[in-house]
Amino acid sequence: MYKKRFLTVIAVLFTALLISSCARGPLKSPGMNKYKSEPTISLFDNKTTEKKNIKLEEYLAGVVAAEMEPAWPINALAAQAIIARTFTMENIESGRVRKIHGTDASTSVEEFQAYDPSRINDNVRKAVEMTRGEVALHNGKFIKGWFSACDGGVSSSAKEGLAYTKTPTPYVKEGVQDNCLSITKDENKSWKTEIPLVKVRAAVQKFSGTDPGTISTAKITKKGPSGRAEKIKLGNAEVGGPALRLALGSEQVRSMLIDNISVQGGNLVLAGKGFGHGVGMCQWGANLLAKNGKSPEDIVKYYFRDIEITKLWK
Repeated sequence: MYKKRFLTVIAVLFTALLISSCARGPLKSPGMNKYKSEPTISLFDNKTTEKKNIKLEEYLAGVVAAEMEPAWPINALAAQAIIARTFTMENIESGRVRKIHGTDASTSVEEFQAYDPSRINDNVRKAVEMTRGEVALHNGKFIKGWFSACDGGVSSSAKEGLAYTKTPTPYVKEGVQDNCLSITKDENKSWKTEIPLVKVRAAVQKFSGTDPGTISTAKITKKGPSGRAEKIKLGNAEVGGPALRLALGSEQVRSMLIDNISVQGGNLVLAGKGFGHGVGMCQWGANLLAKNGKSPEDIVKYYFRDIEITKLWK
């Protein structure tokens, strides 16, 4: 009799705890409990060299407005807000900008991410507010919130698209086919660029430390699973595709989804599709998914696996 009563009490207590837990909703990951309210961050303005304190969500609106077209569907902007918020928190925790300017963040896209509060509109404000406090976590830690403008129809791993191998990124989905080319700009569907060989040689020397010599030939020596150029042979030097793109200018060499590469009339001639490294969320793909009724959280999970979208503050 005593044993039965004891087991009954245990069962009742367990049920009560379970109901209580469900009533509270999703719990924060243990490491995230320190974020009980919206933080105020320090921001370095790279144009004026001024430092100021700003609420994170206010700062985030300026980021979303700068990184994505403010007139786009709200759910696409909201997905960008989740990614940008996660990117911000992960970078603040790493202390990258603090080592440079003594602040949490900066307005430099090279150092941190784009920021332009003059582009903020009602769409952006709503997108930020509807995802307030939401971040993407993997195993209780902030993911690296990578995104690109147009992945050319197929996403890339961090290793292939960014040559990133410093830490494991199993949460990045590679090979996602999002049909972004069906709605993107013409210059992302197909582009061609010509770069003087003098500039190419100097760039290769600077970032690789190797002189390619006279560049009379150029060819892709290694392609990744998504078709991106991982290694390129220029004259006597073999260089990494992502590094070459940055060295020559990511606006001019729009992606490493290269269809043709050659040397013609004193120029390196490249032709391809897409715009950006193709890792993580594709912005044009997010646009299409939003138009098809996907939620901001669903859009983020379309490009990242095994993640939890958690609300850190109300």
